Amino acid sequence: MPSITFTQPDGTAQRLEVEQGTTLMRAAVSNGIDGIVGECGGQAMCATCHVYIRPEYADALPELGADEDEMLDCTAAERTERSRLGCQISTGASLPEIIVDIPAG
Repeated sequence: MPSITFTQPDGTAQRLEVEQGTTLMRAAVSNGIDGIVGECGGQAMCATCHVYIRPEYADALPELGADEDEMLDCTAAERTERSRLGCQISTGASLPEIIVDIPAG
């Protein structure tokens, strides 16, 4: 099973095993991960699932789409080169595990 590890700003981490094809946002919301809201339900329309991707996983991710790029400009936390929306990243064969950092604020 794929795994997702969510690291909070204070350094605590929670590792989840999820079904293949599960988005980071859906996994977080379904498991009560603090800092991920998913207000729009995964439509890339709210930026409440903003995460920072660890550099070692960047090459396994799909390209940043126009909608996601626009929404990342609306995040409450600082946008960086590691910023992505959790609703746009799914686990799967090319991404059997990932560790992400949840922004403060």
